[in-house]
Order: sequence, then structure tokens, then C-alpha cells
Amino acid sequence: MGGPVPKQYLPLHGRPLAAWSLRALAASSCITDIVMVIPEGDEDYVRNTVIPAAGEEARGKVRSLVPGGAERYLSVWNGLRAITWDCAYVAIHDGARPLIDEASIQRLYDAVRDPANGGTAVAGMPSKDTVKITNAGAFVENTPDRSRVWIVQTPQVFERELITTAYEKMTESLPALTAAGVNITDDAMLVETLCHRRVRLIEASYRNIKVTTPEDIPFAESILQAEQ
Repeated sequence: MGGPVPKQYLPLHGRPLAAWSLRALAASSCITDIVMVIPEGDEDYVRNTVIPAAGEEARGKVRSLVPGGAERYLSVWNGLRAITWDCAYVAIHDGARPLIDEASIQRLYDAVRDPANGGTAVAGMPSKDTVKITNAGAFVENTPDRSRVWIVQTPQVFERELITTAYEKMTESLPALTAAGVNITDDAMLVETLCHRRVRLIEASYRNIKVTTPEDIPFAESILQAEQ
């Protein structure tokens, strides 16, 4: 957010922001192992400060710390390649979403195991606001039906084989995607575009905000205080 401290380490209700995300994931019985993708050089801080702040369950479930890439999708790919053990499903979560709750994680896990969902379950919520599609000059080109618009969040959960295949295809197609001006903004987009798989959205929570701007911190703080 432009300050000296990376946003994932900003203090939030007594813990580094990322520790809240880690704490929630580690507390879920659906999550057995965790790979943390972090900025290169932050290993000691994460190991000595973030993980302990997340609690004993986090200490037991974090399997590895992996350096991130120049872009989000490259960081995710680094994390996927660090999974060297058997697992059927992968949940990809943004550390800047500290308010993910255990009930949402359980719904996603139940959904991804449902054959009707094609090995996909992505957190999101129906949009409360009308969305406008604009041109480069910010003039409205069209207005999609709000009843069909969702705001996508994380975790995004997939069969491991499916998401790994999507990222393998991404690395092969990256020059063409870049040349075409395609901006890869989430994991589901790769599954939709490169694997031609329908992606199932699952309601999570409106409280599952992404901390992006300075005013998000006191908002998240107020939610945590209200839950005490």
C-alpha cells in the first residue's frame, strides 16, 4: 500500500495481517499441508514472526516457504511446484484476505469433491453493486445484468491435476498471452481459458475482503473486534 511495511505484514488486531489468513487455513480440518509463497528474503521473518503468530496448528501444517515470482501467477506456479507429496486438491489463497472463515473453507472443500463441479470450487459473492464495462477512456460500453455478476475471492480450490495442467499450459502459452494483452488476474481464469473447464462459484462471505488500500485495515480491525 505504498508504505515501508509490505501490506501482508501490517499489524492487524495484534498479529501480522498474513498470520490471520494462515491461522484460518491451519485451523480447518480440510487443510492438511500449507505452502507459503513469500517475497525472497523474508524467510526468517515469516518463520520467526508470522507463523508463530498464527498459532500451533500453523506450525504443524506449514510444509515449506517458497520465494514468489514477479507476478502473482508466477508465484502460484512456484507454490504448485513445491508440492512434492500426494494430495488430491489444492486451495490457493491470498494472504491479504485475513477474514476467510472456516465455514467457507468447508463449503469449498465439499463443493470441489462434488463430481458435478468438475474439480473446481472458487470463493465469491454476488455483486451488491451495478457493474459497468468501460473502454480505455472510462466511457461505459455495456452494463451486465447484476443478477449474474459475482465478485470473485479466494480461496480458489481445484483438483491438483487440473490446476497443475492449467499452469503448465500457461507457461507454454505465456508469450502468446502477453502479446495478446491478456492480463492473468486469477487461477480460475487459467482453468477457464486454457483447460476449457467450467468453474463453479461458491458463496463465501462479504467479510472476506482483500486488504488493498489503507482504509481496509481499520475496517478489518472492526470486524475482528466485533467478533471477540
